[in-house]
Order: sequence, then C-alpha cells, then structure tokens
Amino acid sequence: MTPARVGPAVRTVEGTIVFTDLVGFTEFTALRGDEAAFDLLSLQESIVREEIAGRGQIIKELGDGLMLWFDDPCQAVDASLCLQERFDRESAGTDLPLWVRIGVHYGRPAQRGRDLVGHDVNVAARIVDLAAPGEVLTSEATVRRIGAGLPHVAFEEVGPVIMKGIPAPVALYRA
Repeated sequence: MTPARVGPAVRTVEGTIVFTDLVGFTEFTALRGDEAAFDLLSLQESIVREEIAGRGQIIKELGDGLMLWFDDPCQAVDASLCLQERFDRESAGTDLPLWVRIGVHYGRPAQRGRDLVGHDVNVAARIVDLAAPGEVLTSEATVRRIGAGLPHVAFEEVGPVIMKGIPAPVALYRA
C-alpha cells in the first residue's frame, strides 16, 4: 500500500481582490492593430501602478485586464473609484479609449507563490464580468467589511446575482 501524498498546507490571506477589464479590447485591436493595443495596455498598467502605489499591488496581467490585491477593502474601493476617474481623464486627452470595468470582492484566497487562487478569486472575476464600462461593482462581503469606513462613497444595491460556476447568488453593489 502506497502512503498518501501530503502536499504543502494551503496558505490563505485575508483581503480584497480587484479585477480590471478593458471593454472592447478585441475589437479595438482588430481595428487599430497590435501596436495601438500594446499602447493601450501600457497606459492602463501605468495608471494603475501610479494610483495604487502604497495601497495595493498588481498580482498579474490577464490579457486586457489586471488582478490587483489590497489588504484593506476601503483602500481597494477608493483606489478603484480613483482609477475610474483617472481612466476618464486620460481617455479624454488621447485617442486610446480606457473603458474599464472593475470588480471587487473581499475574501480569503489561497496564496500560491505570488499568485492568488480559489473561490474568492473566482467570485471577483465573475463580478468584473458583470460591471459596465466605467463602473465599480463590489460584493456584499466587501461592503460589509468596509462598514462606515468610506463615508464619502455610496453603495447602490444591484441585487443578488447568479454567476456561472458560483453555487449561491452573490449580492452586488455599485460603488
């Protein structure tokens, strides 16, 4: 009888996962070409690095989006709203349309090296898919954790949403 293999213990971290997604990127690339697409991605990443400095970090690039991490959900939502304002300003001054949707979820993802995986990452990824261009959607878990921590931000209930692969509906809020 072969003994069961025991892998390393799963390490979880508590905090906020944020996904960004450039809306219309595939069509933009088809119409404008790879060089313009590269410029748009570089502009998005540059803005994100500037806006989240000292508050969060880029975990990885995902084609036309980014996965971000924040220890503090207040900083995650505040940075996400600042990003949307900055994307609007930058789009106005250039021919590179930064139409970005953002999804935010607070949880306990598993850490695998520098990467984050697991159910809470999947929830955050599904939330960004539901956001409209220029919108920040957050989960109820995020809003509960923030509490009164962002008195200048209003959260509008969108309702419970059924998401592909997520067993229970997730209550969403527009920040």
